[in-house]
Amino acid sequence: MSSSVVLITGAAKRIGAAISRHLHQLGYRLVLHYHTSDTAALALQQELNAIRPHSVHIVRQDLTQLDQLAAMADRVLGCFGQLDGLVNNASSFYPTPLTSSTPMQWHDLMTTNAAAPYFLIQALLPALRQHNVNQQGGAIVNMVDIHAEKGLQHHLLYSMAKNALATLTRGLANELAPDIRVNGVAPGAIIWPAHELTTEQKQQVLASIPMGRLGHAQEIAETVAFLLAGPGYLTGQIIALDGGRSSRGLSEA
Repeated sequence: MSSSVVLITGAAKRIGAAISRHLHQLGYRLVLHYHTSDTAALALQQELNAIRPHSVHIVRQDLTQLDQLAAMADRVLGCFGQLDGLVNNASSFYPTPLTSSTPMQWHDLMTTNAAAPYFLIQALLPALRQHNVNQQGGAIVNMVDIHAEKGLQHHLLYSMAKNALATLTRGLANELAPDIRVNGVAPGAIIWPAHELTTEQKQQVLASIPMGRLGHAQEIAETVAFLLAGPGYLTGQIIALDGGRSSRGLSEA
């Protein structure tokens, strides 16, 4: 695995940073994408390169600028000259109540969560189709969401975008086999969202989770690593990593 190269979008903070650290620990070389988190991205690159020199590059890009993604793909491939895996982790997430949501919010949420992964995969497809160092095809892991199917209350634009990403995951698994495996991770409550929740809201969320706790970013990272390296026969699957929450069919909190 030590020579494999993976691009992680939205890699500078939170779950993206946890995925980056875990894959790096496993021996991957990384290209870390970020948009506005310059300080965090540079710090993470320096941290990981201090452990293993010249193993991490960073690439800045606004993913809503879809016409620039082909050029971004060229920059990514210029880092190491190959690409074996892609983790589409970058995502906008915020409430969009029906009565006040805007076309600008629609564009942002649909683009970052669905359109950008689509066109980034399109641009990187030739590289991912090449056999990697382990003589296996490339692997794509998309970060979906347990609310993609039924929708999260007051977050319908986000949920619709993640539903599109789920469709993309399953559809591309069929179209790209056997050269490229495409799978997804659908996290439940892992890290409290940036917008503040009340104590009561947090208690309601925890009460809906059979495991009785939030998940850990490290658990997401381990699942991503499994899917990147995982069984060559595993494709078109979306793993719900939610402590059993989706088994209860709850989607309102």
